[in-house]
Amino acid sequence: MVMAKEKVTLTLDVGRMQELRKVVDSRSLSAAVDSAVAQYLDKLRHLAAVDVWLSEMEREYGPVPTEALEWAAQVVERWDASRSQPTRRS
Repeated sequence: MVMAKEKVTLTLDVGRMQELRKVVDSRSLSAAVDSAVAQYLDKLRHLAAVDVWLSEMEREYGPVPTEALEWAAQVVERWDASRSQPTRRS
């Protein structure tokens, strides 16, 4: 299935763009940015689902203890950091 594309203008950090162009080389810069946006949207959807789950838990059981929220935040940070590690192709 071919997905429709939309041409947009973005203002991005110069250093990041230079590094991205260097890494992407002859591959598609648009594809690289599109992939990054897809990963970011996945993260936002995941965090939104966690927020919904926490709201449901609070409605059913009362406020979530601060210690549990801090622990959960650390778990999410470690998960996010592990997902953002670049993968190497052989």
